[in-house]
Formats: sequence, C-alpha cells, structure tokens
Amino acid sequence: MDTIASLFSFITTPVSWVIVQFHSLYGAIFGPDSGWAWGLSIVSLVVLIRICLIPLFVKQIKATRGMQALQPKMKAIQERYKNDKQRQSEEMMKLYKETGTNPLSSCLPIIAQSPFFFALYHVLSAIANGQTIGVINQSLLESARQAHIFGAPLAAKFTDSAAKAASLGASITDVRIVTAVMIVLMSLSQFYTQRQLMAKNVDLSVKTPFMQQQKMLMYIFPLIFAVMGINFPVGVLVYWLTTNVWTMGQQMYVINQNPTPGSKAQDEYLTRLLKHVSTHGNVKGRSKKKIVAAIVAKGPDRNDNERKFITALTKQGMAAQADGSVMKSSEATADADAASGGVATKRQQPKRQTKSKRQTPPSKPSKK
Repeated sequence: MDTIASLFSFITTPVSWVIVQFHSLYGAIFGPDSGWAWGLSIVSLVVLIRICLIPLFVKQIKATRGMQALQPKMKAIQERYKNDKQRQSEEMMKLYKETGTNPLSSCLPIIAQSPFFFALYHVLSAIANGQTIGVINQSLLESARQAHIFGAPLAAKFTDSAAKAASLGASITDVRIVTAVMIVLMSLSQFYTQRQLMAKNVDLSVKTPFMQQQKMLMYIFPLIFAVMGINFPVGVLVYWLTTNVWTMGQQMYVINQNPTPGSKAQDEYLTRLLKHVSTHGNVKGRSKKKIVAAIVAKGPDRNDNERKFITALTKQGMAAQADGSVMKSSEATADADAASGGVATKRQQPKRQTKSKRQTPPSKPSKK
C-alpha cells in the first residue's frame, strides 16, 4: 500500500494544503489539536472532491443505464460469434461506437478519486512516522499526531503494534475497537449502496449476465474493503466511510428522482407521480415534465411501468402531452381537433326512409 501511495506523491501537496485550510477553520472552533478539527477537515476534503466529481457521476449513471440497455444485443453478438473472439470484439466495439456507450465511464468516479485517496494515505503515513509532508510543517505535524477520534489517533492502524499506538499517545485496545467499528461501517455502507442499486434501480424485464456480475460485486466489494481496511489509518477510514455515505445518499436521490426505466424504483416513482397529478390536476416541476414527455415519446415501446401509468391517467380522464404536461381527455381532443384545422366534422348519418318507402318494392326497369 505504501508503494502504491508513493506513486501519487505528486498530489500530496495540494491534498495537504486543502486539509490545512479546513483545519485552520475548524481549529478555531474546536481547538487546533482536537480530533474533531482534523477529522472534519478530512470529511470536508471528501465533500469538496465529491462535489467536483458530480459531472462524472452523471456520466456514470448514463453509462450504467446504457450498458444495461445494450445487454440483450451484447448477448446476441456473443452467441453469434462465440467461435470467433476477434469478430466478437470488433462487433462489440462497433456497438459501443454506434450507441455512444463507453464501458469505462461507469468507473470514472472511482478512478478520478483514487489519486486523492492514495495521497491522503501517503500524508497520514508520514504523520504516523513523524515526518513533515507537503505543507504540513513540524508544528502541524505535532498537532496532527495529538489528534484522536474516539481515542484513536488519526494515523493509527488496526495492524499497529502496542508500542506504535503508545508512541501516538493511545492504547492498542482503543485503536482496534475504533478501527474495527469503522471498517464494519465502511463495509456495510458499501454493501447497502450496491444492494439498493440491485433491488430498486435495475431493469427487471431484462435478465442478463450484467445483473449477475452486479450481484457478485455486491458481496465482493465489502469483503475487499474489510480486508484492506485493517491496513488503513483512522484518517483514511474516515475518508472512505464519508465517501461511502455520500455515494449512498447521492444514489438514493437519483433513484427517487430519476429511476432506471423498467425498475422497481420507476414503478414507485410513477405511482407517486400519478398521485401528484391526481392532487394538482397537472404535472408540476421541470424534471417531472421531462420524464412524462419521455414516456409519451416512446409510444408503443413503453415498458410495463410506463404503460400502467398511461392507462391509470386515461382511467382518470386525463392524457399525457408531448411537452410533459397532463390535460383532461376532452381538452386534449379539442386541442387535437383545433390543430387539424377546426372543429372535427361529424360523420354523416344516412337519412331514415319513411315506412311507405321501406315497404314499397323497388321498381323494375321497363322492357323496350
């Protein structure tokens, strides 16, 4: 881990500078040597990084949904060219190019965040070894070494010896209890985030290998974090736990406001939207109108959730419009008639014949 972290030493100076700036703010409130001052500085670093990564998170959502939509086509290509791996690869790349999908986009937030993670690990390792690093001078180094979170120093690890913990002014028991609790919380938050995605925000109408892979990752990632976590300093555990909580909250917001088509979350969203329309008589909010407009534009390609939503609107005497608004069916019909050039023409009914005409047989043509 130390070798990998040293590869990102070029970014330790900006990371340490950001931490020091936040520390000067929180130090004025909690005291410069307080664990709260240093701990909140790390939390603020995470928040700052994640705000900057929001555009990448949006790309990640689009890429993940794009990959889900492509799974049936990808499976067909694999079956068609199962004996020709090169042709299979070429067809896959062609499919990605045609649809504008990049499989690596789903990993962008993690890849972009990795340098900051390892740089922070490098900074905390230097503090544990009593070395100045970046903009952290000797006085800040001593302050950071005195900072404890629930009795555990920021630079202490679960695997540290009793002597190492004592050199940082703590007992090995406190260090291991705090780190163990944080590792468990870190793993559980990772598991819940992935489980939330699989349970509510996956298109259930498409059964593909992609879903099986996601289920495997749901169990593998927490185990990886648990194993690696024993080698993380307390400060890094604070960092990773904070970023997991941020990801969980961010994902909950996306699932509630912009769910994946065909998912359980979309069914729940459209149920809430139907209730909203029933109460207000229209769709209020740009994001809601955008979703309704997308459903209208799909036409016969709507999934079961969307068809159920349109049917429920019809039963309530309403019709969704192309701009995302909702109108009463009579008003929508009148607007359609007006758009076609005026009042709709009524079908001409044949004139009723009198009883005498109905009983009189038709006259035969005269012979010449």
